[in-house]
Amino acid sequence: MIIAVDASGGDYAPHEIVKGAVKAAQEYGVEVALVGRKDMLHVLAGRYLRKPGVTIVEASQTIESHESPIKAIRSKPDSSIVVGINLVKEGQAASFVSAGNTGAVLGAALFSLGKVEGIERPAIACIMDITPSTPVLLIDAGANVDCRPSHLVQFAEMGAIYSRHVLGISSPRIALLSNGEEEGKGNRLVQQSHRLLKKASHLNFIGNIEGHDILRVVADVVVTDGFTGNIVLKTIEGLSDSFLGSVRQIGHVISNVYRFRGRDLLRDLGLGSWVNRIDYREYGGACLLGVNSNIIIAHGRSQAKTIKNAIGIAKHMAEQDISQIIKEEIHGQANRSE
Repeated sequence: MIIAVDASGGDYAPHEIVKGAVKAAQEYGVEVALVGRKDMLHVLAGRYLRKPGVTIVEASQTIESHESPIKAIRSKPDSSIVVGINLVKEGQAASFVSAGNTGAVLGAALFSLGKVEGIERPAIACIMDITPSTPVLLIDAGANVDCRPSHLVQFAEMGAIYSRHVLGISSPRIALLSNGEEEGKGNRLVQQSHRLLKKASHLNFIGNIEGHDILRVVADVVVTDGFTGNIVLKTIEGLSDSFLGSVRQIGHVISNVYRFRGRDLLRDLGLGSWVNRIDYREYGGACLLGVNSNIIIAHGRSQAKTIKNAIGIAKHMAEQDISQIIKEEIHGQANRSE
């Protein structure tokens, strides 16, 4: 299995991307194709190229985070994002991982791979494992700012499929994010989506939840539009960064005074595993569901550990063939509805 990785995208590219890719190749037994400038990547990954697991694919251009996605895709056909997604399109790679411009990844995936038949809008599904119990899947986490009620129903369907086949939840609880639990709460989009989801007998829809319910794992799949979902995600990431920074500062002070290692102190206080759960670096990236292949969007600040984990997610998605399962189940549901 070959996983294509954007070696030019993200704040810490290419050094951290290469380190993460090498670790993934060693740990997961996959072949990683680093997509970027060959001259630079040969220097960084040169000693690993003599071993199986890491190859380099030339891409002379880079789409920067500030660039307009559509313009950049058209003006930079040899960018690492376009070249990497084309590797997937041509069957040379099973998945693509990028920490680069999210809009460009989304646009290139739509142009090159196309949407799964029957899906109106692809969506970003992000795993949030911030409690000791089962993880929560947030969908959409940023792909679609403006949505219709039918889009949110499909987000729920794709989220349920992912939860069953990847997270192993047999009957995932689907909830709609709103400003109140009552059925009549929310804006027009939420109210109309609620009515449609309530009629969807094939989904285990439990109704509305509020923002604080996400942390309580009231539901397995939280459905919302991409504008709201991205704000929720960035808020939780900000809380995570702030909390982790405080914990590490305290741990550093105590370790200096009492000669404890910070990680040992966290373990003894029972905080070690909880700190890992709220650290976005543990999860790797979010899955773009609804396109005809496996695309993983990693955090722009991804370092080696995050990239390694993102490649692990990409491998798992390819093994499960999630895009094909979504296609079959959405098509089957459409036929039953006719």
